[in-house]
Amino acid sequence: MSQFPKQALPATIDETIAMLEAHDYLAGRSLATVLFLALKLKRPLFLEGDAGVGKTEIAKVLSKALGRDLIRLQCYEGLDVSSAVYEWNYPAQMLDIRIAEAEGVRDRSRLETDLFSEKHLIRRPVLQALSASTGGAPVFLIDELDRTDEAFEAFLLEILSDYQVTIPELGTVKANEPPIVIITTNRTREVHDALKRRCLYHWVDYPSSAMELAIIRRKVPGCNERLASEIVAYVQKLRTLDLFKNPGIAETIDWATALVELDRVALDPETISDTVGALLKYQDDIARINGSEGRQTLDAVKAELRAVG
Repeated sequence: MSQFPKQALPATIDETIAMLEAHDYLAGRSLATVLFLALKLKRPLFLEGDAGVGKTEIAKVLSKALGRDLIRLQCYEGLDVSSAVYEWNYPAQMLDIRIAEAEGVRDRSRLETDLFSEKHLIRRPVLQALSASTGGAPVFLIDELDRTDEAFEAFLLEILSDYQVTIPELGTVKANEPPIVIITTNRTREVHDALKRRCLYHWVDYPSSAMELAIIRRKVPGCNERLASEIVAYVQKLRTLDLFKNPGIAETIDWATALVELDRVALDPETISDTVGALLKYQDDIARINGSEGRQTLDAVKAELRAVG
């Protein structure tokens, strides 16, 4: 059961924006609108965008804001039904069989009924999301769907059609109330249109300079205004350089936090070189930034900030 008290769904788009902001998630109006509609219409929300732009965080914040359980299905290559939906506790079943044999139990049908009962059922995320009975419908996060294969995607489409799943030994489990479904993908492959049609769609882009600066002010309150402005301007410039992996807002926050911990008040080449591992995660990108291109980028940022300030 959620540790947060259950809250009513927002009644307007403005209330949705305020709800997210109250939990330190700054959302543009377009994102707030599609989230409001997903809650109102009880439709899954399909969020697509580069890694690190805050897709997963939306589900986490929504869980806290609404006081609902967060159930997360982390997708990966090879994910199957037993890992996603349910499986039987085989060691416990074998133990019961041995005990039954020792006690001389000969009623095979009764033994089978006991072996395939609720006490031996291991509920995985899909079944947990469909069978939740307290605290209202949970927030069901299906994270990085693009990492799975098309077979699992087709299975998921079936689940989202009726919000039910059949366990041969126990019968059909149907959700009393559809969960609040958030699906994320980093677009490493295309997800089939049939699944997207079940959802409301939103592309989560990198934030604007103004939005990213507001996020840094909110998430890293110890960051002084000059340093925050330079960090945001520098990261925004890096995203134009066609790096192997552009830094997301999560990396910007990590970098700002690291610089505050080091008592930095402004950016300089040495500081960037020492801390760039908090911002970039690939050696080729780091090598570019530690070279002349990184220094030129910093000089351009400083010049632009002097021009406007």
